[in-house]
Amino acid sequence: MRVEIWSDIACPWCYVGKARFEKALAAFPHREQVEVVHRSFELDPGRAKGDVQPVITMLTKKYGMSAQQAQAGEENLGTQAAAEGLEYRTRDRDHGNTFDMHRLLHFAKERGRQDELIQLLYRANFAEERSVFTEGDERLVELAIEAGLDADAARAVLADPAAYADDVRADEREAAQLGANGVPFFVLDRAYGVSGAQPAEVFAQALTQAWGDRSPLKLIDDGGAEACGPDGCAVPQH
Repeated sequence: MRVEIWSDIACPWCYVGKARFEKALAAFPHREQVEVVHRSFELDPGRAKGDVQPVITMLTKKYGMSAQQAQAGEENLGTQAAAEGLEYRTRDRDHGNTFDMHRLLHFAKERGRQDELIQLLYRANFAEERSVFTEGDERLVELAIEAGLDADAARAVLADPAAYADDVRADEREAAQLGANGVPFFVLDRAYGVSGAQPAEVFAQALTQAWGDRSPLKLIDDGGAEACGPDGCAVPQH
């Protein structure tokens, strides 16, 4: 069975949702027969590569909230991430364009190191002090090396704006065709869709149903799970 996960490195609910899905997958009896593929979805595709701003500033502009409200939301996200065993810096993070990261993830997929790289990118963006947006390509090359990729090959991908660009755009078109207007979005064997950072129990249900049913895509969504969409990421207030 194949599970495709549309996500963006800038999406905190993708970071949390991946951990929740993996918790369900670890307990799934057929986990060794499940292939996980990460697909591209940019939350801010129109942002220029060099346009980087603090997360709090981005949140206040998108939602019209105060800096205090935005910070409270980040603190809540930190609590939810911690509940999944994840580190989350609630202050002084940056927000920027993720297109190059998605291109690099497609390169990593070809080398069988995609899951390793996406986890490192999440960690770098949400847990580490260094920014993945302001230090240039060499920061991404460092992470690629840590994921087991060749430094020169990764550097060449980043130096060529066309490398894997079509793959990123194809993923994004496909997400739209499947009805995904926010991430994370999980598609299980093209039989079931799960939208948002659902609890592990919902993912477990979806895995079980998808394993035994090859019917057309059905959306499993209780309407209450947090996700990131074209207008940004929902900021929980309590």
